[in-house]
Amino acid sequence: MDLGLIGKRAIVAAGSAGLGFATAEALVREGAQVAICGRDEAKLATARAALGDDVIAIVADLSEPEEAGRFVDEAHDALGGCDILIANAGGPPPGTFATTSLDAYQYAFDLDCRSAIAMCQRAIPHMIQQRWGRVVAITSLGAKQPIGGLAASSVARAAITSFLKITAREVAVHGVTVNNLCPGFHATDRLTGVYDEGTLESLAGSVPAGKLGDPYDFGRIAAFLCSESACYVTGASIQVDGGTFAGLL
Repeated sequence: MDLGLIGKRAIVAAGSAGLGFATAEALVREGAQVAICGRDEAKLATARAALGDDVIAIVADLSEPEEAGRFVDEAHDALGGCDILIANAGGPPPGTFATTSLDAYQYAFDLDCRSAIAMCQRAIPHMIQQRWGRVVAITSLGAKQPIGGLAASSVARAAITSFLKITAREVAVHGVTVNNLCPGFHATDRLTGVYDEGTLESLAGSVPAGKLGDPYDFGRIAAFLCSESACYVTGASIQVDGGTFAGLL
């Protein structure tokens, strides 16, 4: 299926690893021009080499909203515009009610909410001007069904989900869609860094599909939401979780 993304200019935050990298790869395969960021210069260079020499790599620390905005500005200038924004960031450290400090919530809010807002504020006006644009945020299943042991992450993801819904309704008339992908348990470095091998096996067994998600399958779903065919999908929070989410809506 041709997604119509050849030549589209895509800005992919946190594209040096995990689901961000998988999404960047899917967009490159569809012929998009891609810019990625990461805070680790060596890891960023490795990702760029894997994605292709035409990919633009920009060092940015998304735990600082100002850095997130700068990344979008520099990527926009380097690409000559912005058609697609993948608003993504890493996850904050785990913690419970008892172990998560106020400072930890602030860090999570900056990383997973304020930085995404900053990126949208920089990218969406360009999309409105050209009357075409796609914003796809990568959040977490925790935005819909809070995950035990990831208190700060779940709180921040819920907050950005509200912003995305409000924004989607405001900009839809301009040909700009805004959607939220809520991944469950995928086999990324983030997951393996939080859980030991035994816990990972238990997590996989808890998923109705019986396995952890493949990041590259996730990337293809994100790419579809960026396509012309997905023009009537906006304001949606879509779980990509192998059936883990237990709610109706």
